[in-house]
Amino acid sequence: MEILEEGQGKLLGWHDPDEQREWILRNKPRDLKDKRTTVQEAVSKYVKCGDLLVVGGFGHVRVPMSVIYEIIRQRKRDLKLAAKTAVHDGDLLIAAGCVSEIEVAYAFGHELRGLSPASRRAVEKGECKVVAEISNAAYQWRFLAGMMGIPFIPSRNMLGTDTLKKSSAKVVKDPFSGKPICLLPAAYPDTAIIHVHRCDKYGNAQIDGTVNEDIEIARASRRVILTTEEIIDAELIQSEPWKTVIPYYVVDAVIEVPHGAHPCNMPHMYYFDEEHIGEWLKLSKTPEGAREYFEKYVYGVENFDEYLELIGGIKKLDYLKEVENLKAPMVAPWVKKE
Repeated sequence: MEILEEGQGKLLGWHDPDEQREWILRNKPRDLKDKRTTVQEAVSKYVKCGDLLVVGGFGHVRVPMSVIYEIIRQRKRDLKLAAKTAVHDGDLLIAAGCVSEIEVAYAFGHELRGLSPASRRAVEKGECKVVAEISNAAYQWRFLAGMMGIPFIPSRNMLGTDTLKKSSAKVVKDPFSGKPICLLPAAYPDTAIIHVHRCDKYGNAQIDGTVNEDIEIARASRRVILTTEEIIDAELIQSEPWKTVIPYYVVDAVIEVPHGAHPCNMPHMYYFDEEHIGEWLKLSKTPEGAREYFEKYVYGVENFDEYLELIGGIKKLDYLKEVENLKAPMVAPWVKKE
């Protein structure tokens, strides 16, 4: 095909699809195996320095925060981040010095809560480099191409934009219409971390509410760490097979972590902990404040259970559950009702 334009962004996570398939066949057996483990063991085994990491969920919703904290606690370094919607998770990883390169769709912000002072500071200092930019849709299609085992996927998305110029995409002459078409390269992350509502011990997982691109990233990634609110019997999973959005054979580790998305939202289970997110945003305005946060909530505890006790324990968790169950249009506790 005739190449008309090439983005100047660094290509992260691309493999020859045949080489990727061979790797999967060598390393991902399809027999039913009990994959239950701990967060500490999963991070130690499946998150390596230098890996390309992708995080499930969206924004501040259904984020596997127990794994994020453990990656920081184990001081993983030189990670590359596929920032499809890196918000609280990406901000903490960058602030902790875990991420050296990032491909950005949406990052460096906490949505309605404001920008990310810690991440911005790291990028301005050159501690974390933005090596490519892309749109949210285009990133999902990169993972879709990876899931499908093809080298790229065509799209009109990003044509004629500065985002394309900063991306790793190419524009070619469509052999059918003769018009320009954008080719988005497949993405095969080294490790995906995803938090779900429930799964069995083999990794067959169900998600309530919006799935986002977790279907794609679970199948495109080489390793998948799955945390779950609850591990249930395989017979219950099998009784409603249409609810299984992530199949066991793509999953490498299963960890039961109740409230594992805190301080983010778990749809139908518990609300955002706006007080805690606000504490991070306040402290992270300075390097000293960010260090104070990590010393207290990450390095100062042994595991996620101790962290949950530190943020308020069962009293705080019951409150967040109650707020979520109200189903009220409450944006945040500090927003006054008319």
